[in-house]
Amino acid sequence: MTMHGRDGTDARGGLGTLDEAVRRDLEVIGYPRREWVPPRYHDGRRVLDVAIIGAGQGGLATAFALRRTSIDNVQIFDRAARGGEGPWITFARMITLRTPKYVTGPDLGVPNLTPRAWFEARYGAQAWEKLDKIPRQDWQAYLDWYRDILDLPVANDHALEAVEWEDGLLRLSFRTSGGDVHTHYARKLVLATGIEGCGEWHVPAFIRDSLPRERFAHTSESIDFAALKGRRIGVLGAGASAFDNAATALEAGAGSVTLCLRRREIPSINPYRWMENTGFLAYFPALEDRLRWGFMRRIFELNQPPPQDTFWRCRRHANFAYHTGCPWEGVRMDGDDIVVRTPKGEMRFDFVIIGTGFSVDLSRRPETRSFAHSVALWRERYVPPAGEESEVLGTYPYLGERYQFIARDPADPLAPMLANIHNFTFAATPSMGLSGASISGMRFGVERLAQGLGRDLYVADGQEHLDSLLSYDTPELVSLDPPVSDPV
Repeated sequence: MTMHGRDGTDARGGLGTLDEAVRRDLEVIGYPRREWVPPRYHDGRRVLDVAIIGAGQGGLATAFALRRTSIDNVQIFDRAARGGEGPWITFARMITLRTPKYVTGPDLGVPNLTPRAWFEARYGAQAWEKLDKIPRQDWQAYLDWYRDILDLPVANDHALEAVEWEDGLLRLSFRTSGGDVHTHYARKLVLATGIEGCGEWHVPAFIRDSLPRERFAHTSESIDFAALKGRRIGVLGAGASAFDNAATALEAGAGSVTLCLRRREIPSINPYRWMENTGFLAYFPALEDRLRWGFMRRIFELNQPPPQDTFWRCRRHANFAYHTGCPWEGVRMDGDDIVVRTPKGEMRFDFVIIGTGFSVDLSRRPETRSFAHSVALWRERYVPPAGEESEVLGTYPYLGERYQFIARDPADPLAPMLANIHNFTFAATPSMGLSGASISGMRFGVERLAQGLGRDLYVADGQEHLDSLLSYDTPELVSLDPPVSDPV
């Protein structure tokens, strides 16, 4: 069966042509071509130069960036089964991405690897011209194609459970869904585990402790919206994801959806649009702490509002209501009703959806729990002036210029280990600006990370590289005789 694009083009043929163009591009720019990192072995097994946790957009792009620098001894691990990596077809419930369609990033400057090139090959140039923003399912399909055309090394169904420091190497313990445990050793570790990668999705304790587990869900969880048909739904949150979930419930036939937020007004200014300039995306990490704190305090204060089309997606339903200045102060069960206490009186629901974001706490993640106590946080490295405090910002890890964790105490025995663990999650934002967890910042963040990883590896092996040069004796000039004339 032939696949046709939105303007009638043969999508399969278009992608086949694009595949050939990508291979040609990579052949043309493939210099230098040889691997340069000296191999390391532990118990007879090759040690990974870089292990990447997370096969979403950040992890995939990082692996490609490393390959571009001829670092090939890399493995990506993801806890999800193939096709379930990242949020786009799991818990993301927006219709389209929130970023402009012309954004680049995973392509690393290769035109035929861009989202636009893929979209036009699949659907046609006319469809691209008509497109407002890229549908999230198409973004996932693009990432799947990207992974395949680049033949990136991904081990699915591998959940990282522990990181230990052994013989100057990172000992990584993984568990599969079948219960099998696998151990790998690596010189460098990249955490590309998205928004919740340095903590957990946050459900207020008064909700978690007062309601039966089957009566509430966080926006990051799997939700059976069909089962909510005809039901009264309460949504808590002011951000875009809260509105995405409210809209999804309405479209699934919910009897009513009431969204409540603490703020006096729905956020309307999107700081991400301001951040999408080369100066901020490329050079923010070079700023002094005072300025980085000031930028991030304002950005976090503004939050990410619902896009206009997302708000209209809710507002078009007569059974949708929202209440500003209406925090939830308590919840309880009254028979089969969920009763929510608010400053505007009690509200009754059948099910509630919590869109209160996430909390940064390294001790809550299995892969970071063992060294969480050693990691320096922003509250330990910077004291803001009176009136510029931020409890939330203070919980984020304070990173080095190559995204690496820094020890609270330089004399900590784990300090060398932390220097080889690079945090490419959303929690890198206060230190490094937008990075792998944000499409807008990938173009700059991925290259900065890959260059930092390569630099560390080269410096660590500097003596070996010098020894290699000193022993290099392959002659290029092999004859002092006159050239042999070509036969006539």
